[in-house]
Amino acid sequence: MSAPVLHVRGQVLVGRDDVRDELWVIDGKVSFTPPASGADVQTLDGWVLPGLVDAHCHVGLDAHGEVPREVAEEQALADRDRGTLLIRDAGQPGDTRWVDDREDLPKIIRAGRHIARSRRYIRNYAHEVEEDQLVESVRLEAHRGDGWVKLVGDWIDREVGDLSPSFSAHAVAEAIAAAHEEGVRVTAHCFGEQSLRDLAAAGIDCVEHATGLQEDSIDEFARRGIAIVPTLVNIANFPALAAPAAEKFPAYHQHMLDLHARRHATIGAAHEAGVPIYVGTDAGGALPHGLVAQEVVELTKAGLSRLEALDAATWAARAWLGRPTIEEGEDADLVVYGADPRDDVTVIADPKGIVLRGRLVR
Repeated sequence: MSAPVLHVRGQVLVGRDDVRDELWVIDGKVSFTPPASGADVQTLDGWVLPGLVDAHCHVGLDAHGEVPREVAEEQALADRDRGTLLIRDAGQPGDTRWVDDREDLPKIIRAGRHIARSRRYIRNYAHEVEEDQLVESVRLEAHRGDGWVKLVGDWIDREVGDLSPSFSAHAVAEAIAAAHEEGVRVTAHCFGEQSLRDLAAAGIDCVEHATGLQEDSIDEFARRGIAIVPTLVNIANFPALAAPAAEKFPAYHQHMLDLHARRHATIGAAHEAGVPIYVGTDAGGALPHGLVAQEVVELTKAGLSRLEALDAATWAARAWLGRPTIEEGEDADLVVYGADPRDDVTVIADPKGIVLRGRLVR
């Protein structure tokens, strides 16, 4: 059965600088031309954005590993009901391809399973490998995701007592080159400073968290156009994450506190330098789903304007991921609000209407 015709009126924010008065949703697709007379039309009024993007999210994962399908469904619905209609799943052990068969759940771009150094990441999350297995693992995961591979760039090294790169600079360079040969992009979890330098030199495409950026690495990220997804709503938890290590690993504990204290300044400096920044929440590990609005607010605290922070969750994020915004003939994935999010970004936490694949789902 065809989806009903929707008439969306008000301020349709097609792009940062492109605002229309109205659009129609016909057979699930966006149209800027009204339907033939006599159509049964349902009207929505308000301020309209493309479906929000969470560029670092884990549907199907919790703090202990893979979750049952019914829990993954709840996670996906929690994201959807806050307006997140496109997710880049930044690594998880389970198979969520079944989500693609559900018209009522967000669209997911997958990065396969994390690839980490043996015994150097969260238990039950990653393929844990040594350096001589890294390239092979990357090539395998390149065919299991949707154009992305996820590395764990650093983690606590208990012999060192602090954050340390997971793999040598040479191994990372070989792995990223292999991924690019397979036609996929690479992202990596990174908290500390040195892993960022190694990954940038190796030509990585994106880094998650990026709390260890410093002046030299910021300049290199900007020069190379390497994107970051800061997940500031997650970085807010660094003190609690590091607290159990305070006595046994004091250097690590203090390092994490320092990264936390300068988190907004770090991301602000990256933004000023021109580093591309996108919204991601890291939901599905220790955090609940549906936090995109809170992350947008965090980015404004780091110095992005309201419009720039919205861009990082909508138009720019979709372009970066190769997905349409509000475009003629494309799936109607959009969110309607009762007030202008350009004036107050907190508005996006409370959608008035959500249209996914041309159907009003909320």
